[in-house]
Amino acid sequence: MNYKYVKATACVLAAAITFSGAGLTAEASVLPSGGIGLAIANGNKLEDVAEQTAIPIESIIEWMNIEENNMAETGSEKTTEEDLFRNLVIAQVRDYVNVRSLPSEEGEIIGKLYNNSVGTFISEENGWYKIQSGSVTGYVKGEYCVTGEEAVEIARSVGTRIATVNTQTLFVRKEPTTECSILGMVPMADELLVLEETEGWVKVDVEEGIGWVSADYVELHSEFVQAESKEEEKARLAKEAEERKKAQAAARAQAERNTNTNTETNTSNNTQTTTTYAVGEGSEMGKAVAEYALQFVGNPYVYGGSSLTNGADCSGFVMSVYANFGVSLPHSSASDRSQGYAVDGLENAQPGDLICYSGHVALYIGNGQIVHASNKRTGIIVSQANYRKILAIRRIF
Repeated sequence: MNYKYVKATACVLAAAITFSGAGLTAEASVLPSGGIGLAIANGNKLEDVAEQTAIPIESIIEWMNIEENNMAETGSEKTTEEDLFRNLVIAQVRDYVNVRSLPSEEGEIIGKLYNNSVGTFISEENGWYKIQSGSVTGYVKGEYCVTGEEAVEIARSVGTRIATVNTQTLFVRKEPTTECSILGMVPMADELLVLEETEGWVKVDVEEGIGWVSADYVELHSEFVQAESKEEEKARLAKEAEERKKAQAAARAQAERNTNTNTETNTSNNTQTTTTYAVGEGSEMGKAVAEYALQFVGNPYVYGGSSLTNGADCSGFVMSVYANFGVSLPHSSASDRSQGYAVDGLENAQPGDLICYSGHVALYIGNGQIVHASNKRTGIIVSQANYRKILAIRRIF
């Protein structure tokens, strides 16, 4: 699923300046693209909430993308961040709360507002909030949501601040100055998790570590999850099923063409890798992807590369591994966040899944581990999947 981004002024939607992971606690699902795991005590009564079934909400939500420069000004007085947050309605439930056509349980269900998803407050009637969220305008039961001052308290934790690279190659520096050394490089359109913003510089999380990029070469926006209408849900499920069928058919066809010996061998400086890694349980196709990828551990990392033997970067590695199975993926870690369909949490990941980080992507092999083209110093390696904050997990087959 490709997320749609909506730009809006403060008078229509609410925005955020910065986000820091607040250490609250809950039974919230991992949010798409941001992975800000808000954990907050949910209500006891869940009449309007789906029971037991875990919903992989990463795949089903449309995002609000609200730019800082769209914040409205009244006279010479700029609207404050708290003013914007106060107008949010944020779902606080186990899975989702139904959006109805009327402020009553007799109203038709027209959509779903998932846990930690947001809508814009319109009015209140008999304990129901009328909201606008994505393409859905309707009523949610107030006891399953927060707004006003309560929304202000948790808004930063349910949103994600993202910096999108808008230049061909952007240097990430160790300090917020051009006088210091370069930590790494990120390509055009990469999306980086923002940790801090200062005058002219943005602190971001990249594969090489925590560094700084010039604010002149990134576009900053805040992301909030929105509601999904019944029609959108139906269309999404049909599309995901069709994409899975196509990927599986492509993999079967490619397997018939392949010989038992892979066309690319695992060589690095004319040496063979002897370390073996256990692939976890999962689908046969996913396990085949993981086993194939592991052949190339020890080979070099090359920025912009896609050769499994002579060097690849993170997304080039993932792209070339899946190409062996007849599946075309983009050469972009940011775009990989919308491929296939979502998996809800690392505990549900299977071999072959794409594990997406800020400015980085890897392949899950099972047992809490990934294989990835890490950086120039280490090359293609196996690491623990939770070594960095996970933004999204995507399954292709």
